[in-house]
Amino acid sequence: MKFSSIFKSAIVASAIAGGVAQADPVYVATTAIVEHPALDAVRDGIKATLNENGYKGDNLKFTYESAQGKPDIAAQIARKMVGDQPDVIVAIATPSAQAAVTVSDSIPVVFSAVTDPVGARLVPSLKKPGGNVTGLSDMANIKEHLSLIKEFLPNLKTVGIPYNPGESNSVSMLAQVKKVAAEMGIKIIEAPAPRTSDVMIAAKQLVGKVDAIYTPIDNTIISAVESVVKVGIDAQIPVFAGDTDTVARGAVAAVGYDYFDLGRQTGDIVVRILKGEKAGDIDVKMAKGTNLYVNPKMAKRMGITVPDSVLARATKIIE
Repeated sequence: MKFSSIFKSAIVASAIAGGVAQADPVYVATTAIVEHPALDAVRDGIKATLNENGYKGDNLKFTYESAQGKPDIAAQIARKMVGDQPDVIVAIATPSAQAAVTVSDSIPVVFSAVTDPVGARLVPSLKKPGGNVTGLSDMANIKEHLSLIKEFLPNLKTVGIPYNPGESNSVSMLAQVKKVAAEMGIKIIEAPAPRTSDVMIAAKQLVGKVDAIYTPIDNTIISAVESVVKVGIDAQIPVFAGDTDTVARGAVAAVGYDYFDLGRQTGDIVVRILKGEKAGDIDVKMAKGTNLYVNPKMAKRMGITVPDSVLARATKIIE
């Protein structure tokens, strides 16, 4: 790097105070495994926090690249970013984070929207992980998710989950769902979908076997979630989601994070590093805040109604 992050921060502060542009801007290189509303919101939240902290205009070089859902492209992007020598690499979602951590041993890497950072081998521990990596986990409250589905379907016995067995975050979440579901007396039926083109096939395999479908925070499934929704409508099986953005795309309901706010929380970590803290000295953060989104029209199209108790506490009702 041409300047240390501390020196660049000093230049930014001086530039803001003196009303002049910074000669050499802070460089934050951002990447995500795929483009979809939740991950795009993370990116936008990161940039918003940087702007609010004075990193904007001529004081900030902010780049973004999508891997288009392909791990091999994520690896190529990561290698290119290391060659570009940014001050911080921000990797959104597990596959992109794994790619960045593999190739960067000195440039700080901040991950975001990663379900299980330890299980994905991004960090050895959540507390002061050491090295050059830290970030934010969006591990969901699975019991809260399954309880919401049961509120819609009091006699719930079986839930189908399409997932990509190649995504470590999805595998980790599936294991959590199975554990919690067993405690609640709910049977989980899984339907593997290694590629987006497999998602509709996986959803169709659940027809006649489940009372509801739950789409986890799985980048492959979310990218093609309209296929799951279509199966839900055709087979009259309500579809619930692990993220709130999917409700606007056809899921009946979801309890989840505001991913723009997760981006802002991630941005706070990036700012700390730009101001001189070492990534490995910063604890991995757990996402904060949950919202309840419901889509009454889609519920009706899938053969159910939204309980009044759910409507009464909904954060957002999709019209």
